[in-house]
Amino acid sequence: MPLFALDNELNFPPVHLAEQDGLLAVGGDLSTERLLLAYRSGIFPWYEGQHILWWCPDPRFVLFPSELKISKSMVQLIKKNTFEFKTNQHFKEVIGHCKTISRREQASTWITEEVKAAFMNLHQLGYAHCAETWSGGELVGGLYGMRLGKVFFGESMFSRQSNASKFAFIKYVELLRQEGVELIDCQVYTAHLESLGAKMMKRSLFIRLLEQYC
Repeated sequence: MPLFALDNELNFPPVHLAEQDGLLAVGGDLSTERLLLAYRSGIFPWYEGQHILWWCPDPRFVLFPSELKISKSMVQLIKKNTFEFKTNQHFKEVIGHCKTISRREQASTWITEEVKAAFMNLHQLGYAHCAETWSGGELVGGLYGMRLGKVFFGESMFSRQSNASKFAFIKYVELLRQEGVELIDCQVYTAHLESLGAKMMKRSLFIRLLEQYC
């Protein structure tokens, strides 16, 4: 099946036309309007070289906040007050660390300067948010993503100390649950997030939940 090439028109092909690995389209831009449409439709961008690729994998990796799993060791860590939890205080620094650390660990990163600028703008508009872990006055871990209605779309996380990103994730999921968020999109499988309660879901069900919660 030929890959859909996006132009200046603000639309996406139906997600069921995605390739087996979830790749749906290429091109377009990272305008606020296109990104909001994409996430509401269950689609997210990922750079490959200079090209923007748009994905909607099946199955989808998600977490229901009510199903968050916290290990005994993390419970003990949280009780010790080793870390301090904050939200939306230093978004630029959080996404900057995600960009730098993922590049160092993976030899490349999808968080280009264009992605960073686009999410900085979404943050200014109140759509993109971050969770932060602090220790000794330093930002040592965190994550960022986008919130639409009762759905949080996780994008990336970083850790400069052991368990710092996990701490931010746990505390943020608990906060999102209190605020009425029903679903967290983790996009693709990782063993790390599976240990915290994330699981696979059929894309068709995921799309229906987006229609309900976004």
